Amino acid sequence: MSDYSNIYIDGAWVPSDGDGSIEVINAGTEQVMGSIPNGAASDVDKAVAAAKAAFESWSATPVEERQKYLVRLNEALQARSADIAATIAGEVGMPITWATMIQAGLPTGNMQTFATLLDSFQFEEEIGNSLVVKEPVGVVGAITPWNYPLHQIICKVGGALAAGCTIVLKPSEVAPLNAFILAEIVHDVGLPNGVFNLVTGTGPVVGEAIAAHPDVDMVSFTGSTRAGKRVAEVASQTVKRVALELGGKSANIVLDDADFETVIPKGLFACYLNSGQTCTAHTRMLVPNSRYDEAVGIAAAAAEQTQVGSPTDEGMHLGPLISQAQWDRVQGYIQTGIDEGATVAAGGLGKPEGHETGYFVKPTVLAGVTNDMTVAQEEIFGPVLSIIGYDDDDDAVRIANDSLYGLSGGVWSGDQDRAIAVARRMRTGAVDVNGGSFNIAAPFGGYKQSGYGRENGVYGIEEFLETKSLQL
Repeated sequence: MSDYSNIYIDGAWVPSDGDGSIEVINAGTEQVMGSIPNGAASDVDKAVAAAKAAFESWSATPVEERQKYLVRLNEALQARSADIAATIAGEVGMPITWATMIQAGLPTGNMQTFATLLDSFQFEEEIGNSLVVKEPVGVVGAITPWNYPLHQIICKVGGALAAGCTIVLKPSEVAPLNAFILAEIVHDVGLPNGVFNLVTGTGPVVGEAIAAHPDVDMVSFTGSTRAGKRVAEVASQTVKRVALELGGKSANIVLDDADFETVIPKGLFACYLNSGQTCTAHTRMLVPNSRYDEAVGIAAAAAEQTQVGSPTDEGMHLGPLISQAQWDRVQGYIQTGIDEGATVAAGGLGKPEGHETGYFVKPTVLAGVTNDMTVAQEEIFGPVLSIIGYDDDDDAVRIANDSLYGLSGGVWSGDQDRAIAVARRMRTGAVDVNGGSFNIAAPFGGYKQSGYGRENGVYGIEEFLETKSLQL
């Protein structure tokens, strides 16, 4: 049981001004596993004041010194890897084997990347008679989601610290315990007071207070498109910088010359990772109409073989969804798909047999889906794959781009050049070509209503910098 009664402001654990606490529920057992303060807007005021006061000295700290802090933070994250993985396995429901690799592994990888990049990052350059300098934007409000909670935190915190910014973090109240581990690490490594501050609570209270605060110079938000629109709206009143990483409805195009037996199960995995609770999930599989029934059969067989199980069990199975609300949402989408004419080729409504406790969902494949259906247009955030037929390459690209979103996608072909040609035509921030793996040094972000701005690598440092030109 992890009960936190204080928030972290100006280098100290202090009581929140808010009333009561928020319970954190274990996704696998449906039992309370901890609690956090239900923060107030006045907590944000204090945190922002601390961050603003710390900014002058932190932004002037030599890059080499900032780098040393990042290295120490990374070492401390690695030392607590098992604790982080176990905590997030409980909060989110990702099985411990995956949680160790991804939920604990990605944050350390990202922090190390930011530290290493400071060896060569150019904060200034000469252009003609101008000296162009890149300076930290100031106080950053970071509002983060629950699906890859610490990874998304480090994408923001690591890049902002490397740039020389100070931070006020509001993690998701659904999976916040990992953020307290980070705050403990920050305190232990001796990051200067006020550089990092943690305020917990709900989006409508704490999140809005951060977005609206006149002394917050930038808001970096990851979450739903609906909430992102609200953040941008509130932040616009003070004309602050905003970066948004929002929803997705990514298309995975399987071309007619691909090896279906090999690539369709891989495409299924690209939909099901983290039980589908991934903004980049490839939830629309586009296959040629000439091979449609074959593709559905392969996908359905792979889905039926996909195991679900407890987050505490080792293995490569799927865990539960994060909450009852999310389970209800996914069930509603499956029913909507059926009502609109889709066929359940695998999985479907209800919980998998033997998993009545925990927010488990059957790995599902919907066939007969057309791109105008709700399940093809709206983000489900569960292990639900929609298979859509197309006539030729042009038709596949048209369907892939017929979406409000543009975060990720995939292309599979026996011809790499053909796959790249199709990938170039997709209006999306990233495309996995023939199963190319996730690269933490590459830019991450979306087109259209998937947001704007880029995280990761050098792009994740530049996101938190202003550009000034000095004419000499």
